[in-house]
Amino acid sequence: MAQPAYNLTDPAAVAEEGRHDDLIVLQGVSWADYQRLLEIRGDRSVPRFTYLEGVLELMSPSHLHDFVKSALGRLVEAWCFENGVDFTPVGSWTLESKEAQRGVEPDECYCLGGNAGLEAPERPDLAIEIVCTTGAISKLDVYSKLGVPEVWIWKKGVLSLHALRSEHYEPIERSELLPQLNLEQLLEFVPIRPVSRAVREYRAALVAERV
Repeated sequence: MAQPAYNLTDPAAVAEEGRHDDLIVLQGVSWADYQRLLEIRGDRSVPRFTYLEGVLELMSPSHLHDFVKSALGRLVEAWCFENGVDFTPVGSWTLESKEAQRGVEPDECYCLGGNAGLEAPERPDLAIEIVCTTGAISKLDVYSKLGVPEVWIWKKGVLSLHALRSEHYEPIERSELLPQLNLEQLLEFVPIRPVSRAVREYRAALVAERV
């Protein structure tokens, strides 16, 4: 089944604003080392860590990275509000498994439906990743052993969706968690600035559809 390419921004806009993420990759990092670095960083939002079987990637996001993740997240939340879908945003929740030797901090992640009301859910239902600079670690490989049902990845202006099947992700044409969500429509509003205006116009468009 062909996977759709959801265009998030036009190439000119990406080139104009494109700043690469700052990446550092460390090899031979033990699980204890990874945990210690998390402690040293504390509550600071950067750098963000991705850990996979001894490889640690440290990333400081670019302006474009943070803009896209915020715009996407706010628009998804707007759709949920307008369609009565319960959600709880859990930001860059550190997801990790010592047994699987994996750890990751999503750009955005959400608990949806019944999972949204739990005080201590085991994992988010949806994770969103923005890739402005290709690193050494496959995010899908990390997520596959952490049990996140659905992962969206934005890369080079294209949004791809992936659903967990056993311990592997398969590309999907539309979200299985939010099957009524029209991503092509939503993504039309991502380039609009400020984000508050994008959200207002998107919600107005959703309301107009129901009239």
